[in-house]
Amino acid sequence: MTTLVVTRTLPEPVARRAHQEYSTRFLGLASNFDRALFIEALADAEAALVTPADQLDAATISALPKPLRVLGTFSVGTDHIDLEAARRRGLSVVNTPDVLSFATAELAITLMLMAARRAGEGERIARAGAWNGWTPDFLLGTTLEGKVLGILGMGRIGQALGRMAKGFRMEITYHNRARLGLDHEQGARYVQSIPRFLGGLDVLSIHLPGGKETHHWLNRARIVDLKPGAIVINTGRGTTIDDDALADALRTKRIRAAGLDVFVHEPDIPEVYRTLENVVLLPHLGSATVETRVAMGMLALDGIAAVLAHRHPPNQVV
Repeated sequence: MTTLVVTRTLPEPVARRAHQEYSTRFLGLASNFDRALFIEALADAEAALVTPADQLDAATISALPKPLRVLGTFSVGTDHIDLEAARRRGLSVVNTPDVLSFATAELAITLMLMAARRAGEGERIARAGAWNGWTPDFLLGTTLEGKVLGILGMGRIGQALGRMAKGFRMEITYHNRARLGLDHEQGARYVQSIPRFLGGLDVLSIHLPGGKETHHWLNRARIVDLKPGAIVINTGRGTTIDDDALADALRTKRIRAAGLDVFVHEPDIPEVYRTLENVVLLPHLGSATVETRVAMGMLALDGIAAVLAHRHPPNQVV
């Protein structure tokens, strides 16, 4: 039976299928990626299933045992894998597109509501027993109704978010490397100029991939371009925001609030955010629903099985 190495724990239905179809070795990693343990476990394995918490750089990929043919990642993003090194190594890589778009958009809406309505502050006050009673001016937030939502990166998740936001009677604008077709825009307005895009929105939701091109996309200069009092949401990659610049803007209230689900060095959350009341911090919950995580696992296993059977699955990126 083909050997499959899995770095992290999986949802039960996915783990059960892995056991049924493969001789599966679960490493059960719970914190930092153990490169030496991973490579040792792969001695005779033809397949491995990793996660965004497992950094596979060029050196790691070059050290992988020869029998390994396919690497599945429990994610859409692949910036934790050196794809060029995988290509040189002749290693196939499959991911999990489409199935997590709705759940991640759902979480962006959650963060928008929490940031706009100061729900994090309210929950902390209630839990601490510090609520002294209802008054007309207590913990006033702002409504999303009628506000302009700017979606940065109008891919599958951005499009799902745009559809949801219409339920809040929001006006949808977006910025992309290129304009989408009308069917995909679904009434959203494309803004090519970045300063004009940032200056005209009330909520910025970031859905960019990681990598050098998007590193610190939201920096001090672009924060200046943002409409004063805007809300910033990030469910994409932590690397796309300059944390010090965003924290400074939150302290001065240049930015009203922020909702962040992703961070540069997860699971570490930047200290600059911890004392700020106007930022909502979540531990990378974008796709964290039972339904979505099961679907992701099954899609990854589908892709692995296809590659091992010498087929080219639709979710193969290398």
